[in-house]
Amino acid sequence: MARVDVEDRRFDTPKGIRRTAPFRGSGDNDRFGRFTELVARGMGTPWFLFGLSLFVIAWMLWNTFAPERLRFDSIELGFIALTLVLSLQASYAAPLILLAQNRQDDRDRVQIEQDRQRAERNLADTEYLAREVVALRLAVKELASKDFIRGELRTMIEELDRRDEEEAEHAVP
Repeated sequence: MARVDVEDRRFDTPKGIRRTAPFRGSGDNDRFGRFTELVARGMGTPWFLFGLSLFVIAWMLWNTFAPERLRFDSIELGFIALTLVLSLQASYAAPLILLAQNRQDDRDRVQIEQDRQRAERNLADTEYLAREVVALRLAVKELASKDFIRGELRTMIEELDRRDEEEAEHAVP
């Protein structure tokens, strides 16, 4: 007996849209991809560096000069919590930036493929048009020009005039 997957028995979702795992479907994956690009774009700005610097300075000033009971990170221990927060931020930033780069690479790859296909179509169209132009040139060479037609008409008129004169000489009693 053939095994039937659970996916094959679902009738509430069209076959092309069914998802097998979180973030694997086009909607969630695209949303997460846009989020990673937003984060990567944000981290690559001077404002992010300025804001992070202000955050670190404020953290250090607060935990140095605030009343002892309000401090939450000790200067004597080397701001362990700040180090942990910055390490956590860095550990998430690197993969998010890599995901955004991979997404951009995928877009570039698709764009390159589309450009290649467009170039192939343009080349095929150009070759077709070149063949058509050559065929037209050959056909035009075989066509009679106006001068040729005029010459032929003059020759025919002269022959007809000669015939008329000959018939007129033979018809006179």
